[in-house]
Amino acid sequence: MARRKKVYEGKTKILYEGPEPGTLIQYFKDDAAVQTTSRPAPADGRGVLNNRLSEFFMNGLNAVGIPTHFMRRLNMREQLIRMAEIIPVVITVRNYAAGDLSTRLGIPEGAALPRPIVEFNFKDDKLGDPLVTEEHIIAFGWAAQQDLDDMVALALRVNDFLSGAMLAAGIRLADFRLEAGRIWEGDFMRLVVADEISPDSCRLWDLRQGDTDRDGNVREPGPLADVYTELARRLGVLPSNVTHTTKPTLIN
Repeated sequence: MARRKKVYEGKTKILYEGPEPGTLIQYFKDDAAVQTTSRPAPADGRGVLNNRLSEFFMNGLNAVGIPTHFMRRLNMREQLIRMAEIIPVVITVRNYAAGDLSTRLGIPEGAALPRPIVEFNFKDDKLGDPLVTEEHIIAFGWAAQQDLDDMVALALRVNDFLSGAMLAAGIRLADFRLEAGRIWEGDFMRLVVADEISPDSCRLWDLRQGDTDRDGNVREPGPLADVYTELARRLGVLPSNVTHTTKPTLIN
C-alpha cells in the first residue's frame, strides 16, 4: 500500500491527504487531549471510541441540517472529512457553571446558567488557548463580524442537538468545545463544524446517579464515570471488542 502523506499531527489526531482533492483522512490516536504531565498518557481504545462517537454526533448534526466536514467513517480509527480552512478560535458553549468559569466569576460549581454562554479562546497550545473577546478576534483578523455571528448561531444549534441527545441518555451536557471551519463551494464560503465532537471536548454529568445520599440529602449530578465506554454504551455505538475504561477529560 502506498505511503500516505501526513498533513498535520496533534495531540489526539493525525491528518493525512485524502483519496480525492479537497478531502483528508482523520486518524484518531489514543492519547488524551488534556494532560497533566509532559506527555499524554495513552489509553488503549480511546481513539476507536472517539472515532465512533464523533461519527455518531456528526451524522446526527448533518441529518438535522447543521453542516459539518464529516463525510464517512473508513474504519475503526479513521474517517474521511472535507478539507476546511480552520478558524483559529475555539468556541466554548456553557450551560452550567463549572471549571474555569466558576473560578473566574465565583459562581458555584453546577449552577445552571440563565442561558447558554458562548466564549472564545485563541487556538494556540503554546499559549494555553487564552480566553479572548470578539474585539480581539476581529482586530487580529482571525474572523470577521459575520463569521462570529455565524459561529455563535452554529454553536447554539449544536448545543441544542447535543443537549437533547445527552439528556436522552441520562447525561447532562455542562459545557463543550467546538471548532469551526470554512469550506469553499465555488465562490461561496460555508461555515461548518470541524475537528471532532467526543468526550475529549465535553463536560458530562451523570443524571442516573441516586437522587439522594445515605443521609437523605439531594445528590447533585457528578462526572460520568468511565466516560468513553459509558457514553458509547448508552448511545449504542460501543464496539463489542473494546473493554477499556478511562476517566473523563474536562474543560478547564
